[in-house]
Amino acid sequence: MREFQIAVFPGDGIGGEVMQPCVALLEAVTERVGGFALDFTFFEAGAELYRRTGEALPAAALQGAQAADAILLGAMGLPDVRYPDGTEVAPHLDFRDRFELFAGVRPIRVLSGAHSPLADPRAAHIDCVLIRESTEGLFASRKMSRRDGPDVVLDTLRISRSVTERLCDFAFRLAGQRKTKGRIGRVTCVDKANVLPSMAFFRSIFLETAARHPAIAADCMYVDATALRLVRAPWEFDVLVTENMFGDILSDLGAALMGGMGMAPSADVGDRHAVFQPCHGTAPDIAGRGVANPTAMFLSAAMMLDWLGEQHAVNACRLAARELTLAVERAFGADPLLPVEFGGTADTAAIFRRVHDELTRRPATAHLTA
Repeated sequence: MREFQIAVFPGDGIGGEVMQPCVALLEAVTERVGGFALDFTFFEAGAELYRRTGEALPAAALQGAQAADAILLGAMGLPDVRYPDGTEVAPHLDFRDRFELFAGVRPIRVLSGAHSPLADPRAAHIDCVLIRESTEGLFASRKMSRRDGPDVVLDTLRISRSVTERLCDFAFRLAGQRKTKGRIGRVTCVDKANVLPSMAFFRSIFLETAARHPAIAADCMYVDATALRLVRAPWEFDVLVTENMFGDILSDLGAALMGGMGMAPSADVGDRHAVFQPCHGTAPDIAGRGVANPTAMFLSAAMMLDWLGEQHAVNACRLAARELTLAVERAFGADPLLPVEFGGTADTAAIFRRVHDELTRRPATAHLTA
């Protein structure tokens, strides 16, 4: 039986509050499905550690993450804890750089029964994936920023052929997988190619990649028009691929379509390593109150199981991913479940209990279906 080593980083704020029930669900679904095991090792990193010790990501924690089969992360960073240059402590960004996690995967899907701000009944059909480049773009200025005298700061947007080709190939392969499950089979390049030469270069590489994937439709859209379309008709999209900063902004828009940040899972994927975490931050304003919505953490864990199954050809992991995802869907699709995040009364413990009950009260799925 295959045993996977999982490096767990609860992080700061509500990170630990959503991580504890998530690990409990992973243990439950692993026992339920069988065929593999998860060995969790917990590491401390983040803003609170930096405040205490001056070190945000200790060498031992980084080594543990590198040796692990997958990295599960709660949330990191606090607004009042910053590096000398004024930026927030963000070890999760260090993971992206160190492990070359070039593909930021941000699913945008409204769960049946979940809260969504869109009144249009077609909102129930929102099911797209935003692929955000996660290692360069404007975020490259974290290490490339420079001053031009005392009154000007220059940040450089970096687009490289090697990273963009891998990113676009990833997006087209994902669209192909989704097409086999009944989705559209289309990739939309989101850029600002009409203004920025770097974005024109990004688009040219996208179109070259599209030519190598003739079975998948391809189109291009400027980022401002995409933002408008995501609000007016998000059900029209399938897979979107874009630069780092554009993706950072649009992924929060996507989270709003799903109901809020507490519903939005994510993964940052490279060739060998991957980090799985909710899109939300540490929410220090509600930390310690037990009201954080853990749904995004649960769905991120399901993404981790699915990735492990694909990476290592372990079908039981993919089954477990499906079981956990279905449990979350049933939890919101049964009796009304309205998290505190949306003005309801369902706190962290209540959401965990509902998902756990849905996970354990039915016979396990024997096989995968499309």
